[in-house]
Amino acid sequence: MLTPSIATPNFDAEALLLLRLVVAAALAAPLGWEREQAGKSAGLRTHMLVALAAALYTALGAIAVIDARSGDQAIRPDPIRVIQAIAIGVGFLGGGIITKAEGRVSGLTTAGSIWSTAAIGIAAGLGHFLLAAGATVLQLIIVHVFVRFERHPD
Repeated sequence: MLTPSIATPNFDAEALLLLRLVVAAALAAPLGWEREQAGKSAGLRTHMLVALAAALYTALGAIAVIDARSGDQAIRPDPIRVIQAIAIGVGFLGGGIITKAEGRVSGLTTAGSIWSTAAIGIAAGLGHFLLAAGATVLQLIIVHVFVRFERHPD
């Protein structure tokens, strides 16, 4: 059982959490590379940083929940708020990528890719590696294969 604590850090538990961060960043790499190859502004490093940060926030949220449950019983931890905060924060990041010029909107796919990459980071941060890897494959298929069916690819 993974039971890291802020008060009493556990090297083995933190090594497992670090593995989750590495997996999140590694899964984000091909997603960012695809955007990079498409010439988009948010590429490899941006996607990797978004996934890493989402995984880290998620892991820290899990630690905070564990610590809160072992301490003051008046505190009611809510891990869903961590996920909501990540989704909202990354939504602002994605919103900055979307532009409109000459009646044409661009950046929507890259913004969606960043938002989805954050969710992959959350899954990895929670230790759901198969789910995170599967979502990575699905995202690659969506942004790389389905572009052929669009009239005006992003």
